[in-house]
Amino acid sequence: MPLAIQEDMLPGKTALERFENARALGFAGVEVWGKDLTPRVPELAEAVEQTGVVISAVNHGRQGRLLDPDRDERERALAEFRQSVVDGVDLGAAGVILVPHFNAPTLPDLTPYKSVVQLEYEMLHNHLRTLSDYVYAIGIDLYIEPVNRYETHFLNTLADAVKVRRKIKDHPHVKLTADLFHMAMEEQNTVAALREYANDLGYIHVADSNRRLPGQGMTDFAAVGVALCEVGYTGWIALECGRPGHNSDHAPHYMSELPAALELLRRVGLGN
Repeated sequence: MPLAIQEDMLPGKTALERFENARALGFAGVEVWGKDLTPRVPELAEAVEQTGVVISAVNHGRQGRLLDPDRDERERALAEFRQSVVDGVDLGAAGVILVPHFNAPTLPDLTPYKSVVQLEYEMLHNHLRTLSDYVYAIGIDLYIEPVNRYETHFLNTLADAVKVRRKIKDHPHVKLTADLFHMAMEEQNTVAALREYANDLGYIHVADSNRRLPGQGMTDFAAVGVALCEVGYTGWIALECGRPGHNSDHAPHYMSELPAALELLRRVGLGN
């Protein structure tokens, strides 16, 4: 289980400085954000070459609205996602992380024909019928991430997200991102959910129960470590703490606190 960290959690004026700090801390990878990524690809590729720290994933973030009723908006969102995929391939990333929908629903409630959520599942399924083959052809994985109810009404648990995989016949290049912070809020038992859906996992985000660094909240990382080791998970463990995508001001503080958090993760078997 190699360890990664989101780029904005690292201090540095340039990508190279941030990657050097990642290497100094012992990270094997850095997760980057998809928004405005394309012009940064050469700089990031150079940082990878200079440090040996790879790109673990591209996080597509809050771009576009794939499940919007307006066709032009859906097409725009699909184009943005495909660009994240292309950038990920150019950077050698293992995959692209996608939260299919944020905030309140935009589709109409057509009950008794179909509810909003049923329509959203159908629309996402239709998107993935082509996107799954696209990521396979281009050579990268797609990681669908469920998040908590305060950020979206759609796909809050691993069980919710696994329905999407089942509808595309468990496509081997479409897997799930399990986020321990969101799971602490939504799963009845985080460890049991990780065990139950172990074969569906492709990527894992870690933060403590309060979104702070591991060891600064109530999450039982030892139990998580035992579970993931027993099910044979070998994918990335990536830190996503604080305010994802907006951590740059806090990054110097993280630099001083990260060694203790990494020691904890490695002690419980989460990270090489």
